[in-house]
Amino acid sequence: MAANTSADSFQIFRAHPEDSGKRLDQYLTAALGTVSRARVQELIDQSKALVDGRVVRASYKLRGDETITITGPAERPPIRARAEDIPLEIVYEDDVLAVINKPAGMTVHAGSGNEEHNRGTLVNALLHHFSTLSSVSGELRPGIVHRLDKDTSGLIVVAKTDEAHRKLAAQFAGREVKKKYLALVQGWPRRESGTIESKISRDRGQRERMTARMETGRHAISHYKVVKKIDSAYGKFALLEVHIETGRTHQIRVHLSSLGHPILGDTLYGAAYTLKAAPGKRRPGMKQEISSPRNFLHAARIEFVHPLSRESLKFSAPLAPELQNFLNLLDS
Repeated sequence: MAANTSADSFQIFRAHPEDSGKRLDQYLTAALGTVSRARVQELIDQSKALVDGRVVRASYKLRGDETITITGPAERPPIRARAEDIPLEIVYEDDVLAVINKPAGMTVHAGSGNEEHNRGTLVNALLHHFSTLSSVSGELRPGIVHRLDKDTSGLIVVAKTDEAHRKLAAQFAGREVKKKYLALVQGWPRRESGTIESKISRDRGQRERMTARMETGRHAISHYKVVKKIDSAYGKFALLEVHIETGRTHQIRVHLSSLGHPILGDTLYGAAYTLKAAPGKRRPGMKQEISSPRNFLHAARIEFVHPLSRESLKFSAPLAPELQNFLNLLDS
């Protein structure tokens, strides 16, 4: 058998006697090499894999002397988010926007072309709870004006209309929205407050990470203030308030890690997997090791101007119960 170029272009294959009896989809899967059988079946179903110029089924049995022609790539319908009955904590809602207290572990939206993970997201829940959402960000991200990491809990603003979306997006772009996060970090920062200003870019050695160690990247500014210091049997920790002027990917996590104080539970950026009690500080009944239930980062407060009424809006959300319980454990 012989073929021309790639799996997405016009191609011709010639079956040989040893291919006699093979199903067409089985034959093409082997011939194309890097294309799945499901994708091959899509080609056949869409009449883009012809045998001697004829449309046949995937189960067609080859004789061993046919010419198989692929006329082009299989076309897939665009991925759209679907409504799912997922509970949401709606902090505020009116005709044009809503404010949600997102739980940790919930992705805001699925990635482009990622049908497999297009379930259980904030967008899936929004489509169930609200009759309309803005379309500015596309069919996979209706209503989404800004984002929170999957493992970050807290407040996120959602637009119901395109007009509200554009005006809210302009506020975010103009750094007019005020956001306050709570983060528990390992160790005590040298200063009670400070500003971290550095560029953030993709880590070339580890693509899922971002880094502040390169000259290239997007400018980012974070301000922090120590709210509380904890000297526990498991080490020293500091609860910080963090205000960000920019909204780069993993910004707070990267910036605090660059100070040498990673967010508790954030092993991607250097936090310990487990915390061990110091021998001299152990008390009866105390566990030898503990670990954070997740990244200790929470979007606690957000302030912005209503896109239509121009009223100043302020919302806050307390620490998620699992974070408050863990903080109490350390502070005890």
